[in-house]
Amino acid sequence: MVNPQPVEITLDQAFNEMDKYQTSFARLWSYYNAQARDMAIGIATPPQLRKLLAQVGIPRIYVSAIAERLILEGFQRGDSTTSGDDELWAWYRANSLDSQMVNQVTDSLVYGRSYITISAPTEEDEANPLRVPDIPVIKVESPRGLFAKIDPRTGEVLWAVRKVLDDSNQVASATLYFPDRTEYYLRDQGQLKVAETVQHGLGVVPVVPVVRRSNSADLYGTSIITEEIQSVTDAASRILMNMQATSELMATPQRVIFGASANEIKGDTKSPLELYINSYIAIEDPQGKVSQLNAAELRNFTEAIDQLLRMAAVYTGLPPSYLSSSSDNPASAEAIRAAETRLVRTCESLTVQFGDAWERAMRVALLVMGRQLSLDDFRMEALWRDPSTPTVAAIADATAKKYANGAGFITKEQARIDAGYSPEQRRRMEAEDKTDPINALNAMYEQPVSDEPS
Repeated sequence: MVNPQPVEITLDQAFNEMDKYQTSFARLWSYYNAQARDMAIGIATPPQLRKLLAQVGIPRIYVSAIAERLILEGFQRGDSTTSGDDELWAWYRANSLDSQMVNQVTDSLVYGRSYITISAPTEEDEANPLRVPDIPVIKVESPRGLFAKIDPRTGEVLWAVRKVLDDSNQVASATLYFPDRTEYYLRDQGQLKVAETVQHGLGVVPVVPVVRRSNSADLYGTSIITEEIQSVTDAASRILMNMQATSELMATPQRVIFGASANEIKGDTKSPLELYINSYIAIEDPQGKVSQLNAAELRNFTEAIDQLLRMAAVYTGLPPSYLSSSSDNPASAEAIRAAETRLVRTCESLTVQFGDAWERAMRVALLVMGRQLSLDDFRMEALWRDPSTPTVAAIADATAKKYANGAGFITKEQARIDAGYSPEQRRRMEAEDKTDPINALNAMYEQPVSDEPS
């Protein structure tokens, strides 16, 4: 087997590769963050009315609905009979990744990808009294500040670059990641210079892309804010702006007066604004006639917005209640589950893609800590919480039926997992089971234990 040639790239070349995607990232962020966009205004809109533009937050609703449901609960290696790997989960929690998971999922959905970086603990980390000793440093990174070059033939990361900007939007520090080393750069006298080089010798780049792929050839991911969702969002924003302009100019009934001069109509008022807000207008000219124009009907705008929201529900798979309000009675639990079918399926497919990345990140973390990978490490599984929204009563009923008082299809431990208890809660329950006098008495007489699930 031929050893791969070492990858060489300069920092400027890496920055150029990274900057190619920043324009599209800024546009996608503007949709997610409901920022003003030229495409949402329209060509024929007068400049005076552009202040009335109201941004529609369909992309944020869509992304948040998925990100809130993707919750990682642990890792399991190989044929382990336990409900999770305590060491890997301790690494995950010690790096505060449970709180960063929402950021990772959001970045992967908005930009199409995010990154996980893994490094060995440094002396600075060890000196931190709040830092758990002897664990790898695992962080979640945004693609706005990190880029990884992927080999289209093997799918492996060839190199990666990370940059940190200061308050003046200049690069204050940078990092180049290679399969054999990591180079750290700091700005010195206006130039980025190598401050430290770590020869880790892992054989892989300690950067793992978390990619949302739309097809097998999609190396760098595709945003979930697709073109059709963007167009519906812009159209809804323009209609809201037009509705506001119409309500300002034509929502109030207008009067037309014949046979009277402007001075007679104004009377003693000081300004046209005072005349506008007066309820009655009196004139002395007996030939004067007054008629009234009907106020503009805004229903066409609201109906158009409702239609766009229905189209957004079709594109995204979000339940109708996520994008509109209704005065109908609340739906039953079964109706809610049926409405969320597409959303749940989307979340389940994403857990497979994101789970592969987190499993690889944990394998890289084991290499960083000097471990030798075994077959069980490659059979690792990321454990995710059920993305659906069943009721507590439904979960308890299904779990009790499957457990069937200790003689059903699943064990007590699996029943506690299905009931939604966290690994820490399950460990405490297991410890309490060992100290339960009934369990001790049954063990003394070698009788099987048949407790109800906690």
